[in-house]
Amino acid sequence: MGLTVVPFGAWFLAWVALAPLWILVVNSTQRKNPSSHPSLSPSLPLSLPLAWGVGYHGIALSWITGIHPMTWMGVPWLASLAIALFCWTFITLWGAALVATWATCFSFILDFRLPIFDWLKVIFKRESKTPINRSPSPNPQSPIPNGFVRVLIGTAIWCGLEALWSAGPLWWTSLSYTQSPQNLIILHLGQLSGPNAVTAAIVAVNGLLAEAWINSRSTERLDERKQFLLAATSVRLRFGYLISAAALFIFLHLVGLGLYSRPLVQKPEAALKVGIVQGNVPNEIKLFREGFRRAIEGYTTGYITLVDRGVDAVLTPEGALPFFQSDIMSSSLVATVREKKKVAWIGGFYRDGRSYTNSLFTVTGSGVIFSRYGKVKMVPIGEYVPFEEILGGLIDRLSPLKEHQVAGKPNQIFDTPFGRAIVGICYESAFSEHFRRQAAVGGEFILGPSNDAHYSAAMPAQHHAQDIMRAIETDRWAVRATNTGYSAFVDPHGRTLWISGHNTYEVHAETIYRLQSKTLYVLWGDWLTPLLLGVGGLGWFLGNRLY
Repeated sequence: MGLTVVPFGAWFLAWVALAPLWILVVNSTQRKNPSSHPSLSPSLPLSLPLAWGVGYHGIALSWITGIHPMTWMGVPWLASLAIALFCWTFITLWGAALVATWATCFSFILDFRLPIFDWLKVIFKRESKTPINRSPSPNPQSPIPNGFVRVLIGTAIWCGLEALWSAGPLWWTSLSYTQSPQNLIILHLGQLSGPNAVTAAIVAVNGLLAEAWINSRSTERLDERKQFLLAATSVRLRFGYLISAAALFIFLHLVGLGLYSRPLVQKPEAALKVGIVQGNVPNEIKLFREGFRRAIEGYTTGYITLVDRGVDAVLTPEGALPFFQSDIMSSSLVATVREKKKVAWIGGFYRDGRSYTNSLFTVTGSGVIFSRYGKVKMVPIGEYVPFEEILGGLIDRLSPLKEHQVAGKPNQIFDTPFGRAIVGICYESAFSEHFRRQAAVGGEFILGPSNDAHYSAAMPAQHHAQDIMRAIETDRWAVRATNTGYSAFVDPHGRTLWISGHNTYEVHAETIYRLQSKTLYVLWGDWLTPLLLGVGGLGWFLGNRLY
């Protein structure tokens, strides 16, 4: 599974890579006595799902080690290495904890039977000596022998956990982003119910393939015992699971293809020509005199070049001018904006007393701030210290300023002279709900200023993959401006119109279109996850009652 994400991009492996873990979980779920209470400790060794989770999240997030060395910040080389390894280990284990939680919950639910069902069976003589006229189960030890019900339950649990994890402060590696940017067709399921629609598809197909394997192994054991009726039942189920997996895979891709094939709405009156400047100011010098000089010179020159190409507005990266608003407004870049009379979206810092927010400013052609957006989702440790009251004296904040960085308000709107925009500053790209909310209140296009200068090319490539998903889910054009790459323009179908080089200075312009459409996901949010949990709970109830 770790090889599915960019830069490896083996997206097709995601449709089979979860199946082995599924098999281990189901096969480990055995009951010593169907009439007794289940053990609260699952028989599956916790090390197995943890190993799977470490393999996926550890490989996918290995770019985090790129924060080393931080000697330019005054951090000693060995201390910098220790910090990098700690961050990699922590976020890997945080992702692996989701997998371990899924395996534990799945195993426990499959093994759990309410005693009332056993009593009801006695009352209604369901366990009498009289044979019951129904097909025998090839897995009689499981209280939920129906593999389709298990697939429903397992998929619901995984989606529920991803919804829970993504509601927290640390999130990146949803199963859904294994398909980006290569499999744009399946990513269009995100227009229906967000990234969990794609996650549900991946988990369900893996589950059906796993159930086919489980029944195949059951057949071997049953044939050896000459239990021909059970063997025949298992063979039918095995092919049923395989056919169901293939049919589901094809059907969901056809649904995605239908959404992908819709023509884009490109009304001339909604056109907006936007330019980006990728300043390529390395973090090692960004906060020093040479970095300030390169930033002012590079963004001012780029702005002039783009205005001469006829753009309506220019987007700069996150923290393009690493100053407070008063210094930004007195800079040569804003003076040039007043001269050229074209809008500039400038990344900088907004001071409010002793606190500040990482912000994006709309500076109009008259040289005044029209609107401001403050970053809501801050990077743990990097931009703030979790439990700072307790750990503040032990962990130094790695932010560039001495003041205390705070998050922006979660209900912000970002109006511009061209209409309302959706803004996601850097790390916020991983949080689909953040973009959905802004689209629901009228956001017509996406602006994504980012830095990404700490890491190797793998991280900005994954960041671009995240932004592609957000563009598809909200049915919006997206403009990405980063410090060192990858900057890009993306259409509502997730197709990359242009992408920059890495660690290069870039100036580019494209025409995007403002849209007011609302996908089902924008209107209803992630309705699929609670539906799966509800239907999965009903399936578990009926499974306990019938078997």
